[in-house]
Amino acid sequence: MTYVENKDMGNLRIVAFAGSLRKESYNKKILEIIAEKVAGYDVEIKILDLNDYEIPLFNQDIEDEGMPLKTKEFKKEIHNANAILIASPEYNGSFSGVLKNVIDWVSRKLNPNESMYEAFAKKPVGLVAASPGGLGGIRGIIQLRGVMFDLKAAVMPEYASISEAYNIDETKIAKLEAFGGNYIEFCKKLI
Repeated sequence: MTYVENKDMGNLRIVAFAGSLRKESYNKKILEIIAEKVAGYDVEIKILDLNDYEIPLFNQDIEDEGMPLKTKEFKKEIHNANAILIASPEYNGSFSGVLKNVIDWVSRKLNPNESMYEAFAKKPVGLVAASPGGLGGIRGIIQLRGVMFDLKAAVMPEYASISEAYNIDETKIAKLEAFGGNYIEFCKKLI
């Protein structure tokens, strides 16, 4: 878990996570770059690592016994955030199964009065992707946008995709920095 805080932090609390379990994930790296580059803004960014939560494959039998504690902790992090930043790898032209599983768990109710949309509804969501391929994960972002819209999230129209992510050069860093700044401004307009 990584925190980037401004000492004069305002109300904007962003939770960021990558839909990858890989230790050296390109998507985790681009989240860290974005967080570093927007550190001067009046925000807090908390980068969560899915490996810290041991979220099981979604199974209603497990849910019926009660949401696992670590899964519940992750859901609460998302629920308590003002905004969400998701970095997604692309596998076979789509976003990762790990990411879909996390979204499925977070959308589940913790109590009978909770809406399945509550954790994501009306929250500014930014989407980024990194891939070793030439398209930079764009096909996965397009599908992920649809899922987030279905969950009533306020998905930022702009996204960032980084191709050939094994080589993050100054041009790619500048692209991530610009995206990060635009995302912060998008969030501030909605919160």
